[in-house]
Amino acid sequence: MPGLPRKTPISGGTKAPDFALKDQDGNRVRFSDFRGKKVVLYFYVRDDTPGCTKEACSFRDGLARLKDIPVLGISPDPVDSHKHFADKYGLPFTLLSDEKAKVAKKFGVWGKKNMYGRTYYGVIRSTFIIDESGTIKQEYRRVKVDGHLSQIVKNLR
Repeated sequence: MPGLPRKTPISGGTKAPDFALKDQDGNRVRFSDFRGKKVVLYFYVRDDTPGCTKEACSFRDGLARLKDIPVLGISPDPVDSHKHFADKYGLPFTLLSDEKAKVAKKFGVWGKKNMYGRTYYGVIRSTFIIDESGTIKQEYRRVKVDGHLSQIVKNLR
């Protein structure tokens, strides 16, 4: 599994790093392809787990509230897992596979976690609102799923 996190996470007001990852259909998606559009970029832990499913379905159900802003979800799961997850829950947005956590590290959302007394590295649930020029306008780290979409919609105004 990928190792240590990025030492200094990016923050609001900085340019989002460019990247290219495969989506749930195996297509290569470049972040730079979204320049000229606002983007909601969210990092989640794992496909088909309770919290991540709730978060993904919240984005699915709230797409109209986001006013046609593209949503991109990123996790370390492989493409086939993303495909199954998107199909199972009817997710109409792009899920990207970051199996080596390179993009998660660039955004500073790969970090030390602790569960049941075991310490390990993994994705720290986070969301970024990125403007048309590729600048991070808002960041949410250590996201709590309940109420998160409403928080994003409020800050998009």
